[in-house]
Amino acid sequence: MSKVLAKKFYGQNTLSTAKKLLGKFLVRRIGRRKISGTITEVEAYIGPKDKASHASRGRTKRTEVMFGESGHWYVYLIYGMHYCLNIVTEKKNYPAAILIRGVKTKTKEIRGPGRVCKYFWINKSFNAAAADRKIGLWIENSGVKIKNRDIQRGKRIGVDYAGKWKNKLWRFYLVRK
Repeated sequence: MSKVLAKKFYGQNTLSTAKKLLGKFLVRRIGRRKISGTITEVEAYIGPKDKASHASRGRTKRTEVMFGESGHWYVYLIYGMHYCLNIVTEKKNYPAAILIRGVKTKTKEIRGPGRVCKYFWINKSFNAAAADRKIGLWIENSGVKIKNRDIQRGKRIGVDYAGKWKNKLWRFYLVRK
């Protein structure tokens, strides 16, 4: 039986947590309907110096949730039309989060953070909410063990503006079989 990830899971080191999210289930409840899929790709954004992170510009109304408690959603809009879903990690007042980039459902593979949000009906209303069943959006431990050899690393996508930070290998994804 799957179990909702506890808040302490997210309070750990962001890079370690990002890898551990692979193979977990992203779950969304809409009324009586439940949508779920295996997380297959994530990106880490860590600390105030990470120029690829929104938090590098300081604490703002938009980024306040990143400076908050771990285990809360950070949802924002890009290009004025696509939502992106992140889960806040590490300790309070240290801005870090993991972007959910890819999910595999029983019928399809969803690649790209905007497509993930569209498929799961995720919008700004989830921003700053705790990841749990009460709000209808959470992550479960499926019990599947992912081996390190099945995890690939790469540069984060769409952060060419971030100087040396664009070269960090902080994107993790499952080897496609």
